[in-house]
Amino acid sequence: MTTSVLGRNYRLLWSAAVASRFGDTLRTPALALLAATLTRDPRAIAAVTVAGQLPPLLLGLLGGAYADRWDRRRTMVAVDGARAVVVAGLAVLVATGRAGVAALAAVAFLLATLGTLFDAASFAMLPSLVPPAALPTANGRLQAGTAVAGGFLGAPLAGVLFALSAALPFTVDALTFALAALLVLTVTPLPGAGARGGTGRRSVWREACEGVRWVRRDRVLWRVTLATAGSNLAISGLMAVLVLYALEVLRVPAAAYGLFAAGVVVGGLVGALGAGRVAARFGTLPALRGVLLAQTVALTGFAAARHPLAGGVTLACFAAGTTVWNSLWAAYGQRHVPPELLGRVGAAQRVVGLACAPLGAALAGFVGQAYGVVPVGWAAAGVFVLVTAASWRTLREAGSAAERRTESVARP
Repeated sequence: MTTSVLGRNYRLLWSAAVASRFGDTLRTPALALLAATLTRDPRAIAAVTVAGQLPPLLLGLLGGAYADRWDRRRTMVAVDGARAVVVAGLAVLVATGRAGVAALAAVAFLLATLGTLFDAASFAMLPSLVPPAALPTANGRLQAGTAVAGGFLGAPLAGVLFALSAALPFTVDALTFALAALLVLTVTPLPGAGARGGTGRRSVWREACEGVRWVRRDRVLWRVTLATAGSNLAISGLMAVLVLYALEVLRVPAAAYGLFAAGVVVGGLVGALGAGRVAARFGTLPALRGVLLAQTVALTGFAAARHPLAGGVTLACFAAGTTVWNSLWAAYGQRHVPPELLGRVGAAQRVVGLACAPLGAALAGFVGQAYGVVPVGWAAAGVFVLVTAASWRTLREAGSAAERRTESVARP
């Protein structure tokens, strides 16, 4: 299924997401490089990174509540317009030599805060743009497009642009946000994409908590969300030490590490492009079970590998499973959650799913320091074994129940 089959509005949203992702992958490494030119204090440089990681956890639920309160298309346009102004301001500071570490941290925090609102609105608007059966494909194509824009285009270009001018990556990023805002602005307003209305004087935090309660009450969605959190614990830990693992355990030559890392992007791209076919062939919930099992096998193979090729192939297979999981997980929620709750429920899923990521990275650092990085690979595989075992029965029973409902509807 191509983007043309998914419709004009989807193509516009897809193009906006790809443009934004391209700009993001220029800005993120440029921020790190710029911070390193301003100071060699690791604490200051780390503060810039942490500033960009906190908002999704601290403010993600609020972003979901406002995405359900406000018109989602206009919200996305306003957010991208604001992000364009913020990054353009940073580009001016850099060009005039007035950017400091505090300014970089503030920009990182503000952009991530705006991003929580944009992500919630985008997640909630997508089901109004494509048919329900096309949601796995639509989510997969979004991931594929952003993977290409980020992994193959933005990331390699970031260092080149920064070398030409420290302000150049931020200037291009501001332009991509402006372009994304214009693209979303041309999306035809559709039912379900606008504001919910009728909120009165209700507390926004109370509304945000409604999303958490909805996820908690839905047995399947809650288990899938917990499985995602457990998976992120393992993935974040592995990613935190991946460069050391590749160089010391797999014996990847330093000059070839970029090629090794590109294999992960390729694997993710293949998975994203195949997500729709997997869902159509097996059904969403049975496919989620199969993905968990395949990822467990792939990660176990990675932990056992001691050669660059074997490690690269197994890690690419694992990355393919990750993008399929993300696409199907999003599609399941978009199909089963009431439209007026989509922003809040999606935000609640993301907050719970991301909560374990910092813990995984921290644990991997301590374990790697004390025992070496080899145990980190085996620990990540062990986490996936536990996640698969804990989710297997729930997803099987839910899949069987869904099939029975489908059969009863199909009977005359």
